[in-house]
Amino acid sequence: MAQDATGSSTPAGETVEMTDALRDEQASQLVDRFSLWAGAAGLVPFPIIDGAVAGGVQIQMLRKLSEIYGVPFSENMGKSVLATLAGAVVPTTSAIGVASMVKGLPVIGTLVGTVTTPVLFAGATYVIGKVFIQHFTSGGTLLDFNPPDYREFIKAQKEKLGGRFKSAPPAN
Repeated sequence: MAQDATGSSTPAGETVEMTDALRDEQASQLVDRFSLWAGAAGLVPFPIIDGAVAGGVQIQMLRKLSEIYGVPFSENMGKSVLATLAGAVVPTTSAIGVASMVKGLPVIGTLVGTVTTPVLFAGATYVIGKVFIQHFTSGGTLLDFNPPDYREFIKAQKEKLGGRFKSAPPAN
């Protein structure tokens, strides 16, 4: 038995056609996985380095999403597009920078930064991933990506993500 792109078993030598639904499911799973990795990057105890690690995770996610959707990828273009998108999500990126820098404060800063930074990195990576799934699904490429076109979509994803945390049962 061989495995297809989604990890499903198929008889050896048989190929599985990648439908739009399978491709989108694979992309969503990839975004979820990379969001967790970005959250783990937030555990790096050094300000700025944690952001660099999370940025690397986001670049890898964008590379993999590009592969899934058959979109040409270059690392320089990926970095440029991510920087442009970060500018469109200014409140989130500002909070991430503050949470990361707070880690430099003794004791309380370390505790606060260690709790908040992973959540912010994971959330930002999730929103970025969902934006690119939407963009690539609609036939877009890295060259024609325009963050203002996705303002409402970004807002909806943030609300959806915020709802996940609000609907979670309180910890005892």
